[in-house]
Amino acid sequence: MVLTNVKQMKSLALAYMGDGVYELYVRKHLLEKGEIKPQELHKAAVRFVSAKSQAKVVQAWQDGEFLTEEEAAVLRRGRNAKSGTVPKNTNVQTYRYSTAFEAVLGYHYLAGHEERLNELIASAIELVEERSKSNE
Repeated sequence: MVLTNVKQMKSLALAYMGDGVYELYVRKHLLEKGEIKPQELHKAAVRFVSAKSQAKVVQAWQDGEFLTEEEAAVLRRGRNAKSGTVPKNTNVQTYRYSTAFEAVLGYHYLAGHEERLNELIASAIELVEERSKSNE
């Protein structure tokens, strides 16, 4: 699916798509690792898709200058988007960075940039798993 007007789309629409795409990739990753118990799958998936986890990935990307200028612009737009909802389990800043993370993924998915999308998601999964190991 490639949309021609992706650059004009609202950041929250991009984040909506990115959320679904990332969830799908994470589920596939967990199944490939051999996680099969539904309760454990859900618990493992939450490690990846939580706002806190996604915000930490964004920080690592920014610190490592992993993002292109275009991605950084999408990230800023996503971070500054006003969702109108108040997060329950996290603070507003973390929630905004999570939205920014999802907007970048949604942008690449809808623009048909599959290779870069795969790179970003692989990086995110790796960062989350590294952090999980260091917390054990």
